[in-house]
This record gives sequence, structure tokens and C-alpha cells, in this order.
Amino acid sequence: MIDVNDLRKGVTFELDGQLFRVLDYSHNKSGRGNASIRIKARNLRTGANIEKTFQSGDRIPEANLDFHNVSYLYSDGDFFYFMDNETFEQPAIKGDVLGDSAIFLKEGMDCKITFYKGEALDVEMPLTVDLKVEYAENAVRGDTATGVTKKVRTETGVEVQVPNFVKEGDTIRVDTRTGEYVTRV
Repeated sequence: MIDVNDLRKGVTFELDGQLFRVLDYSHNKSGRGNASIRIKARNLRTGANIEKTFQSGDRIPEANLDFHNVSYLYSDGDFFYFMDNETFEQPAIKGDVLGDSAIFLKEGMDCKITFYKGEALDVEMPLTVDLKVEYAENAVRGDTATGVTKKVRTETGVEVQVPNFVKEGDTIRVDTRTGEYVTRV
């Protein structure tokens, strides 16, 4: 059991048989009586957001999560296959668990999978990934007065806005949270 005063952003807990992760937390103390703790949380299975208020001193069940370091192997369209770096098991994760971050996966990439009672809940990607540029628009000569950008397509199909000096065959670093260009490698 976890005290509701310990609920902070990122904490995972159980409520009514469902699993939630805290998105926002506020502690309110009025003149008299107990403090109230108001949270916004996301249901990890359905993706629905809830707002809930607890009284100070309440206790709720804490979720026991397992974290596994894995390497990405391949995808067959519906499932993404990883290999556990310790046990060499190969869990298959549905594409909807990965969401939009699936476009950054490349063979051999290290990730972290969160499991709850054998069910994969989340795949934590590295903050940045190095991708090779497969297609780049031609830069216009003399167009350097401002921070001019162009669109490139990488080996995984990600389209990124980059500075004009990036060309086909270059390797660029992309932020997996925002999908933005970071630097040329």
C-alpha cells in the first residue's frame, strides 16, 4: 500500500482493478480538517484520463512493475519482437503499446519494457536515435541568410526538418520524444 501523500508525477498505482500513472499532482490544505490530494492520472490499459481527489492519510495499492532491458529485433506488421538482454526471451509487443514511437525503432536498438503481471504496458525509448538519411531535397544555393530547413526521409521512414547542409548518406540524431533534428553525427 502507498500513502496518497506519496503520489507524484510518474508514480503507478492500482485503483478499482485498473492501473494508473499519475500525470499531475496537487496538495491542498484548507483551514480546518485534512488536506486533500487531487491527481490527474492516465489508465495504462485504455489510455483514458481521470481526475481523482483523496483525503490525506488514505492508502491505495501500489502496482508492482517489472522492468526489462531489451534489444529490438524485428516487426511482422502487427507485433514488434524484442530480446531480453538477461534471459534471452523474445517478448512480442503489439503495435498499439508502442504508439507513435514505433517509427524510431531500428534493429539492435536498446529499449526498456515495463511489464505488469506478464503484460507489456510501455516501451521506453532512448532519448535520441541516430538515423541515416535516405532522401534529402536539394539545397538552394545562396539561401543561407536565415535558418533555412528542408525535409529529409531517414532509413526508418521518419521525415525530419533539418538544416540545409544535411545531405543523403549523412547520419543525423533525432529526438524520439518530439521527432526533431538534434545534430549531424
